[in-house]
Amino acid sequence: METHLYKQLYMHIVHEIQQGKLKTGDRVSSEKELAEQFGVSRITSKKALERLAEAGVIKRIQGKGSFVANGYTSSLEQMRQSEERTNAEIPAQERPLIGLIIPGFSDEYGLKLLQSMEKQSARHGCDLIIKRTGGSKEDEEQAIQLFVRLGVKGLIVTPVHGTHYNAELIRLVWDKFPVVLVDRYLKGIPVCSVYTDNRKAAEELTLHLIGKGHQNIGYLSPPVENTSALEDRLLGYTLAFTREGLKLDQDYCLTNITGTRSGSWAEDLETLKSFLEQNIHVKAFVVSEYLVATMLAQAIDSQGKRLETYDIVCFDSLNDFLGKPIFTHIRQDEKRMGEEAVDLLVSQLYGEVVTEQRIVEHRMIVKE
Repeated sequence: METHLYKQLYMHIVHEIQQGKLKTGDRVSSEKELAEQFGVSRITSKKALERLAEAGVIKRIQGKGSFVANGYTSSLEQMRQSEERTNAEIPAQERPLIGLIIPGFSDEYGLKLLQSMEKQSARHGCDLIIKRTGGSKEDEEQAIQLFVRLGVKGLIVTPVHGTHYNAELIRLVWDKFPVVLVDRYLKGIPVCSVYTDNRKAAEELTLHLIGKGHQNIGYLSPPVENTSALEDRLLGYTLAFTREGLKLDQDYCLTNITGTRSGSWAEDLETLKSFLEQNIHVKAFVVSEYLVATMLAQAIDSQGKRLETYDIVCFDSLNDFLGKPIFTHIRQDEKRMGEEAVDLLVSQLYGEVVTEQRIVEHRMIVKE
């Protein structure tokens, strides 16, 4: 991998341009600055800048430095296509193998994440293999062991929900094995993680409902313990009430919805029906997952009530594919999350030190 270190240097610059940190005419880090930043030789950093100049992404001016070129957008696309052709020509036995371990994926969340990881892995000349755990800690441990035996160079993992961290995963982290977590982070564990700012997103959803005049707002979620995404969503909901000086009734928080884990919704449906009957004045809900929101809608319908009389907001949505969304929801940037996860893993394969936390921006899609 060391012979390709220069690739990671120029990809670093490419990403800064794509993210808007560098714009047309802006100065790019010098050979010396890049060498010091990434701990590589001047030969390597020079080669990276030369590659960008050859592609027309930057313009090098003798005695002044390197600058982002005019018309760099088309140059970046041509460079990407060239890299993909080059990577496709690498013999399979020479392509680094990386693994993705994920509880599962669906249209509402996970499919675009997977697709972007596959594409980004190919761009880096890596092969991605996938193992679904179904939310089982035991299956997750076995998947880690299997991938290590297969000789993967690094792992991307979305840890399963649970009250305890996976010992196999923690062991890899402490052994400095290249690992990137997606959609989660582990408190107190120094591991690279890519995720949405779930606290901020849940606070935005709750403030949206408060702004519409609701004060009695329910919260629905699977058990939150030791699952950073769910913990942060509950925190965001709570902070919105504090911010607005409103009283939060803990009886409105149901965090025992298990259907998204077990696949069995019968008990959850009865729980939701009971809540609706006991709290007829609660007409708004912040829901941590899309499937839970659909179950709530089913519970409302089963009682002969009109869904239009309730305000339901949630995370993710199947309806992005079908036109107008059923619920106001948070759209996570799965494409960017997948790309960032692969980029950060490849950086570790090149021996670079990467940031522990990478937050990817989200959007709130408001139902019309």
